[in-house]
Amino acid sequence: MFTPITCPAPRGPRAAALGLAVVVGLTACGDGGTTQGSDDDVTLEFAFWGSDYRLQLTEEIIETFEAAHPGITVEAAYGDSGYWDQMATRTAAGDMPDVVQMDDKYLREYADRDALMELSGVDVDGLDPDIVDNGRTEDGLYGVTIGINSFALVANPDLFDEAGVDMPDDSSWTWDDYRDITVELSENLDDGWGAVSLNQPGAFQVWLRQHGAHLTTEDGELGFDEELATDYFQYFRDLMDDGGMPPADALSEDMELGPEQSQAGLGHAALSGWWTNELPTLANASGAEMELLRFPSETGQAEDHGMWFKSSMLLSASSDTEHPEEVQAFIEHFISSEDAGLISLTDRGLPADENVRAAVLDELEGADARSAEFLQDIEPELGEPEPVPAIGFSTMRETLFRYESEVYFDRLTPQEAATEMMAEMESSLQ
Repeated sequence: MFTPITCPAPRGPRAAALGLAVVVGLTACGDGGTTQGSDDDVTLEFAFWGSDYRLQLTEEIIETFEAAHPGITVEAAYGDSGYWDQMATRTAAGDMPDVVQMDDKYLREYADRDALMELSGVDVDGLDPDIVDNGRTEDGLYGVTIGINSFALVANPDLFDEAGVDMPDDSSWTWDDYRDITVELSENLDDGWGAVSLNQPGAFQVWLRQHGAHLTTEDGELGFDEELATDYFQYFRDLMDDGGMPPADALSEDMELGPEQSQAGLGHAALSGWWTNELPTLANASGAEMELLRFPSETGQAEDHGMWFKSSMLLSASSDTEHPEEVQAFIEHFISSEDAGLISLTDRGLPADENVRAAVLDELEGADARSAEFLQDIEPELGEPEPVPAIGFSTMRETLFRYESEVYFDRLTPQEAATEMMAEMESSLQ
């Protein structure tokens, strides 16, 4: 477990390129995040974020790896708040941990700057090729997917029952149906709303995919036009005006909240948009047996809902590690060991390795089981994965929410918001 200390300030062009600031490091500063015991022993540092529960699970997984690999010790460098600021600072200082838990929106920011080790030596035979490609750039494999999820709608059946509204047939509903259902729900709920503004950038990505577009392209450019963004803003502004969602101040406040404190988590939103692995948290917070639904589409055809398997998180390795073979062995164990999978279950998403997933499915219950079943049901309908996010993608969530708020508060028209948002996004992409 880590003890925060102050790392040296980053210097030189690499620090400037990453746009780094001096912050408290995840663990003690050193050379490549690697320490040595005896001449024969190897110590690896593994950095990750998450809850205290994830820390406990990860330490158990590390124990299974160390038992199978005598002579290798893995130190857990755990952090949450400020994880990415700390990782950027350590990387610029030449002190990146040997193995890091990676999010796809940061993958290029590290891989394209030669901070990550190419992982073609890791055995990924148990993963679907499309899932493997979630961690691949044109230069190679720089992240191996731990778990998968999908962006979906979360429905609160208690609110549907209270409002006397039937749960939709999510295999055939349209955006017109979504509008009608959310308005009817709002009209018949004493303390709740049909829907809230959907989380970003997942909701906008689904909308774009339904129209044959993407948020960013393989070439690192915006993959949509102004008309699609305008239509998106207009649809949800109309939905708010029609009463399907709460007023602007409540919508804006909800955008800043995590699942437990959100309108959905408090049991006040019948429909909301979340990643599938967040279902257990929402169910526990709300006290309702939350269900997952496909997104509505323009056509009413299930295969047109625009959803895809996303890497809930990946494992990457420092290009400066002194122990590439041991690093790859650890990643392989974490991804493809049934022992590791049965400890973690769905904490990092449904296991990406199909053999591990089969072992885990029998152990799931409650919201975890419902989430896993939903992912299995939609798998035949899913489209190609999203392009690996461009450098600058990590700013998209905040940008989308901000321009949505401008539309909801009537400070910008949908057309104006689309124009200004695209200009800002283009300037943020590198």
